[in-house]
Amino acid sequence: MKKFFGIIALAITLALTGCSTVIPVSAGAATITEKEGKSSGGTLLGLIFWGDASMAKAAKNGNITKVATCDEKITSILGLLVFRTTVVTGE
Repeated sequence: MKKFFGIIALAITLALTGCSTVIPVSAGAATITEKEGKSSGGTLLGLIFWGDASMAKAAKNGNITKVATCDEKITSILGLLVFRTTVVTGE
């Protein structure tokens, strides 16, 4: 019986783990500077959305007019709950 509960606890722990990935989206002609802008959003079950993780919003948040790089960080928990953060650098 103890072994059964141990296996169930391990299965639940593994099921609730998430993963995070950073993906380079694009690179522009602007020089890379210390200016950085971020925007975030997420989705639950692919049906409920919140936030604005667009590149335009990230550039606006960082007061960037010329984009040098754009990266997107995606964190997913079982594919059910997904968080996106867009990071833009530039001038």
